[in-house]
Amino acid sequence: QEMTNVTAVLEFRLLGFSSNPHCQILLFTVFLAIYILIVLGNVIIISVVTLDPRLHSPMYKFLKNLSFLEVCYTTTIVPKMLANLLALRKTISFSGCMAQLYYFISLGATECYLLSAMAYDRFLAICEPLHYGVAMSAESYTRLAVGSWVTGVFTGFLPCLMVSRLNFCSYNLIDHFFCDISPLLKLSCSDTTVTEAVIFILSLLVLSSCFLLTLVSYLLIILSILKIPSASGKRITFSTCSSHLMVVTIYYSTMISMYVRPTYNLPSELNKVVSVLYTVLTPLLNPVIYSLRNKAVMKALEK
Repeated sequence: QEMTNVTAVLEFRLLGFSSNPHCQILLFTVFLAIYILIVLGNVIIISVVTLDPRLHSPMYKFLKNLSFLEVCYTTTIVPKMLANLLALRKTISFSGCMAQLYYFISLGATECYLLSAMAYDRFLAICEPLHYGVAMSAESYTRLAVGSWVTGVFTGFLPCLMVSRLNFCSYNLIDHFFCDISPLLKLSCSDTTVTEAVIFILSLLVLSSCFLLTLVSYLLIILSILKIPSASGKRITFSTCSSHLMVVTIYYSTMISMYVRPTYNLPSELNKVVSVLYTVLTPLLNPVIYSLRNKAVMKALEK
């Protein structure tokens, strides 16, 4: 008999990382410490940028947006992962799984748009310094920031809708630590060809367009830096955008390797390792890179 009701599975079981109880406790401790550092680091950046009037420029306002997004992004995944590391039954409801998938895709897309906007801001500041005040006015910043969030919110609807409409039969074990696209497609007993094609095209459009915009911005920035006569001038100018370039490289390389592929058949263990890089490592690195390598933020923090 053909399955017509997706709620044939009311909940999923997340296999997570390991079935060894000692490993579970160790992983819980490590990920809890990382999560606390992520939240603390990003909240400090938000507070410092908000409280110090010297940091009210578009660059730092974008940084504040990114920090807020990182807290939301990791909170979508890590608390549930921590709870399951200690739980005997590592379950998530069908609706909870779809909600997690939606927020994960939407916030991930918003991060791509924000990183592109930040690259454009650095391009204007370094390559067009005389026109920067006009080109990146308060109105322009607001349009870019709000546009990033709104577009991100809408980006998550179609993939989540298509995955939620698939049939999930009696087998409900997700070989992952959160509800990601790849393990859910593997688990479905429906034909996932159309869903995979749509998600591939959407991922290609979002990730590739944002990555190309960012890449072009940085190529133009590097060309502009090379024209600066003094070595110290080159070093100072490059230091203002090198941290952003570092974050962008880690984020896009992992995301593109995961989602810009026509099929979703990566080995589950590799899938988990790569997922940890963009769900946990990048949000941890952001406050470290942006604050410890930024003199203006460090001065504001000391003050």
